[in-house]
Amino acid sequence: MNTKPPVIRVDKLHRYLGEGEGRVHVLRGIQLEIHSGQTCSIVGPSGCGKSTLLYLLGLLDRPDSGEIYLADRPLANGDDDERTHARNAAIGFVFQFHFLLAEFSALENIMLPMRKLGLMSPSTMRDRARHLLEQVGIGNKADRMANQLSGGEQQRVAIARSLANSPAVLLADEPTGNLDAANSAIVFELLQKVATEMGQAVVIVTHNLDLAHRCNRVLTMKDGQFIGETLK
Repeated sequence: MNTKPPVIRVDKLHRYLGEGEGRVHVLRGIQLEIHSGQTCSIVGPSGCGKSTLLYLLGLLDRPDSGEIYLADRPLANGDDDERTHARNAAIGFVFQFHFLLAEFSALENIMLPMRKLGLMSPSTMRDRARHLLEQVGIGNKADRMANQLSGGEQQRVAIARSLANSPAVLLADEPTGNLDAANSAIVFELLQKVATEMGQAVVIVTHNLDLAHRCNRVLTMKDGQFIGETLK
């Protein structure tokens, strides 16, 4: 049992979408704790609330009720500036599509979150970006423009970018959904490395059950609730 405080914790989280007769109760009282160094996958049918939950965890949306704690700091009802700073400093994102800026190099794409947070000098940002590219195995592609990289390489850059500010938690929404089997395995191994070697908590929403069951925890969702958990 993990005795350290959770990196991220949610308490009785509810979320509704739509209005009037079309209003849908998407999340129904979600309780969840995620600890550092842990990989946690969330699986379930389309529309069960997986991505909605991930966006709430990432402070990209607000719940209708309940609380979200990041390192024991309540943020569900924080003001926009507070939530934006917490998101930039403590949360990394990897999506199905890499969302790299085509007119920037791999190195420059990784530096963007560091520039936004504004805590490092230009030379320190550049050195860290190079180091992260080495960590994901494409240090020789630092000066390549994003649109000159393969799909697998672009997703590796996206993972490096997500780690730019040394976040406490990395949230990944279908990170292998746009990749072939070989590149999916590489990307998943990198996400595992993030947790085991770098100590971040990693939460992955995926339909790939093979990859999901290689995580430390597998949480199964249905109709906005967790209905099962598998631990390794």
